[in-house]
Order: sequence, then C-alpha cells, then structure tokens
Amino acid sequence: MAADHRRAGLAVALASAAAFGLSGPFVKPLLEAGWSPAAAVAVRAGTGGLALLPVALAALRRTAGEPVPAGERRRAWRLAVAFGVIAVAAMQLCFFSAVERLPVGIALLIEYLGPVLLVPWTWSTTRQRPPAITLAGAVVATGGLFFVLDLTGASDLDPVGVAWALGAAVCLACYFAFSAHGGGAGLPALAFTAIGLLVGAAAITAVGLTGLVPLHAEGGTVEMFDATVAWWVPMGFVAVVSTAFAYASGVRAAGMLGARVASFVGLVEVVFAVLLGWVLLDEVPTPIQFVGGALIVAGVVLVRAGEGDDDPAVAPAPDSPLVDVP
Repeated sequence: MAADHRRAGLAVALASAAAFGLSGPFVKPLLEAGWSPAAAVAVRAGTGGLALLPVALAALRRTAGEPVPAGERRRAWRLAVAFGVIAVAAMQLCFFSAVERLPVGIALLIEYLGPVLLVPWTWSTTRQRPPAITLAGAVVATGGLFFVLDLTGASDLDPVGVAWALGAAVCLACYFAFSAHGGGAGLPALAFTAIGLLVGAAAITAVGLTGLVPLHAEGGTVEMFDATVAWWVPMGFVAVVSTAFAYASGVRAAGMLGARVASFVGLVEVVFAVLLGWVLLDEVPTPIQFVGGALIVAGVVLVRAGEGDDDPAVAPAPDSPLVDVP
C-alpha cells in the first residue's frame, strides 16, 4: 500500500512539473502578439487564484474551528501577502520578461539558480559553513550558468533577457524561503496559495496602472504552434492547467511524498520546459547549453541533497504551499 501511495505521489508530482513547464511555451505566443509581461502575469495569476478560490474557501471552513493563536494567523496572512508580491508577481514578471527575449528553456534554467543563490545568503546570515556537497553543488551550478550563457557568442543571448532571468532567480530564492514557512497553522496550504495568487495579480495590476510597467493586452487572435487561435485559448490553458492545476497538484504531491522528495521531482520541470520549447517553439539549445543545463540541474540537486529538511534555503517544509516553480 505504501509503495502504491508513493507511486501515485510521484505521478502527481510529475504532472505538476509538466503543467508548470507548459506555461512558457503557451505564454510566449501572447507576448509575441503584443501582450506585456505584466498583463500576462495579472491575468494568469488572477484567473488561477479565482479557479483555486472554491477549494481554498472549503479548506478555510474545514479549519475554522481549530484553535490557532492570533499571532500565528496574522503571521500566515503577512506571509501570504509577501508571497504574492514577491514569489508570484515579481517572479512571474521577471520570468515572462525573460521569455520575451530568451528561449523558454534557457530562461528557466537561469531562474533555477534560485536555490543556489540562497547558499551564500544562508552562510552569511547564520555564520555556519554549508556542507561540502552543498558548496560543490553551488560551484557546479554556477559553472553550468557560464555554459548556458555560451559566452563564446554562438547563441547570441539578449543580455537584458539574461538580467530578467537572474531577477527571477532572486525571486525564486525568496520563494523557497517563503515556502519553507508556508501557511503553517494559520492558513491551509491551498488557501495560502490562492491568496498569494490573488494578491500577486492585484499587485502587478496596481503597478501597471501607475505606469511603472506596461500593462497591455491584445484581444483577437494569436499565432500558436502554426495555428491561429483566440487569445483566451493559451491564456485559459496557462491559468487553469499551468497555474490552478499545477499549484494544487504540487500541494497534493508534497502531502503524498513529503516536501523534500516532491521538490526534487519538481526539477523535472526544467527538462519538460526545454523539451517543450524544442518541440512546440523550435527553440533548440546549442550543445554547450545542453551541457550547462545538465550542470545547473546537477548543482541544484547537490545543493538540496547537502542540506537538512529544516533548512529554509533549500526545500519547503511539509506544510509548504508549493513545491514547484510558478
């Protein structure tokens, strides 16, 4: 029975990773049709949050009678708001801005350096030297970044796109730190996630309305995978499948496998994103970028393997809201 439960959990985690990996290929046609990254983030996060809202409210009703200290509940809501602003709005804005200028797989590979960025930060704040395997993973992943950037010039990557992807990596580091605490006893995981998505949508919309970032969406049709479709087809897919389903299944996988195992399986998202970008968008990395991508994934695996489950720098705790990358 335990083996069957574990296999089912692995299947759910893989489905979540695949769903997250599809977001880039489905959003890129919208960006090419004139959508601004901020508009894509606002619609994706807002629609995904609304899709999760019924189950989130049901979870809140189920836990309404549980004794929770007032301070813990306030802390959970503050975390959910911070999660929405940084780990949803800012991270997706950076990622979609990177996708606008870079191949989807390359943007995601650079973003996945997030856990590696937490290594020096944790070292400096705790004054505790990380294990050798963690440091080795950081070095391997950093070396992989140089291969992905292909500094020989063969790939001709847009430096602005690279900067956006590195911004997404910083936000991803914050994401893992938030996820390590999660809603805790103050909020059920799905409620934490839905609140974060809706706050993120509201935050990016508010910033867009001030004119600090472009907030522009195009109606009509878009060209997607050699076909002409209505704009809501790719956006609807991203909101329902790559947001609501991906987040909900990620939460389920964490419950079935434990957050540590589920977060390792979530790395498959990078593989899915590279392959889907290749198949759907004809974005083929150079051989040296394939090597760099493998080194980044291997480095992140070493970083996560070298740290304990209770370290917020590497893996979400068992009650964390998410285990994959939005």
